[in-house]
Amino acid sequence: MAARVLNVNVGVLGHIDSGKTALARALSTTGSTAAFDRAPQSRARGITLDLGFSCLRTALPPQLGPGPGELQLTLVDCPGHASLIRTIIGGAQIIDLMMLVIDVTKGMQTQSAECLVIGQIACQKMVVVLNKIDLLPEGKRQSAIEKMTKKMQKTLENTKFAGCPIVAVAAKPGGPEAPESENPLGISELIEVLKSQAYLPSRDPSGHFLMAVDHCFSIKGQGTVMTGTILSGSVSLGDNVEIPALKVTKKVKSMQMFHTPVTYAMQGDRVGVCVTQFDPKLLERGLICTPDSLHTIHAAIISLKKIQYFRGALQTKAKFHITVGHETVMGRVMFFSPAPANFNEEIQENVFDFEKDYLYQEEYLSKDSVSSEENKENDQAGEVQLPKQQWALLEFEKPVTCPKLCLVIGSKLDTDIHANTCRLAFHGVLLQGMEDKNYTETFLPKLKVYKQKHKEGQVERVMDDYSVIGRSLFKKETNIQIFVGLKVKLSTGEDGVIDGGFGQSGKFKIRIPAPSVCSCANPNRHK
Repeated sequence: MAARVLNVNVGVLGHIDSGKTALARALSTTGSTAAFDRAPQSRARGITLDLGFSCLRTALPPQLGPGPGELQLTLVDCPGHASLIRTIIGGAQIIDLMMLVIDVTKGMQTQSAECLVIGQIACQKMVVVLNKIDLLPEGKRQSAIEKMTKKMQKTLENTKFAGCPIVAVAAKPGGPEAPESENPLGISELIEVLKSQAYLPSRDPSGHFLMAVDHCFSIKGQGTVMTGTILSGSVSLGDNVEIPALKVTKKVKSMQMFHTPVTYAMQGDRVGVCVTQFDPKLLERGLICTPDSLHTIHAAIISLKKIQYFRGALQTKAKFHITVGHETVMGRVMFFSPAPANFNEEIQENVFDFEKDYLYQEEYLSKDSVSSEENKENDQAGEVQLPKQQWALLEFEKPVTCPKLCLVIGSKLDTDIHANTCRLAFHGVLLQGMEDKNYTETFLPKLKVYKQKHKEGQVERVMDDYSVIGRSLFKKETNIQIFVGLKVKLSTGEDGVIDGGFGQSGKFKIRIPAPSVCSCANPNRHK
């Protein structure tokens, strides 16, 4: 019986030139077809342009169960350049554990901060790696490492990664041009820390097969190979898989995990799937799945949270770069929330209720965006009321193919990459996709989003203790019948309900459940 192998996907993220690829190389025992900047463009420019994959195999640590076996850490080397944030987001969605690589001589940089934000959204555990310690003078090295360690602990104290391990290494002493005989520093200590942080990720082989493809190439006489990470379900030799972007179905001829042939792979595994021939240039990256299990959508409803480091308001009708899986498209947003009376109501997670009424918002509501006078007064008292959950309607400029309940990230990627600012604006979960091109006519009418309007009129006279006549709220030609039942508030504090029209001049009758204290001699305004 083959020894048990547990696969854990480890993301290697950080600012450009922090030494991520050198670290992945120093850690790895096996490289994939996409490892260590093998692409000619990456070699020519000296930077990582795409996701790279390699693996480290080591003894199974005791916290992962009894018996013989191996722990396979699949290293996902993400590019650090600001313009490649789409690729980084795609990579982050397939990792279980994250290594944030910091150049010890520079500390946190702009892209390190963005990678930390992505990690908080997509990952459960993190290890900080202080790289390039060989550049520190030997006499001051230890004190400089301790100083940077304290800085990083301070940076992380208000994040989900507070107290995470921090390890100092030199992945490639002497830099890229140094001879291979130079031994890395601190790598064995880092491996022990990674083993201690490894956990049993949630893996479920049931359900539809779905895989995020990040590389595609052909092998003469065999077929076309798609390499990627399985997001859900499982795949076996002989299965049919659909490539939705090409609208074709292909048969699985063979599979490999890091050069080892396999007959089966499941959620979380890194695998190369060889199918009958097609042009690999047609699928640089994307999704493959069980036939007919994915849908292409033109718009979506998502639940969302604003990313706290994003400066500025999230405005309705604004355009954002929307990343769904490995796809990034432009999309327009409309924000909405529960009615104010229901702000504190518990919302069922990952479910959207079309039976409820929702309140249109000009912008995403947060403490720094609530602008009404009432909320300003409440703010001074520390009582700003914000909804427990908010939603957005996303309308894509071009259709996207994705599963339900997938991660969605909204960004402003057109922001100057040299500006010291977070470009990631919000993250959320896709609750409902709209497949029909004519969704504005066929689907949107089901979405009950209303706008609050504020109008003021006057009380003309009191009829009795329970009713008054109002004016100056409607025009003469207005059909008052459609406003019957709407609530009004008198300036004297009573609540009333519009009961119907009164005469032909736009006047109307208000019913007041509690006795009115209005006076004919002093007409009061009401809303």
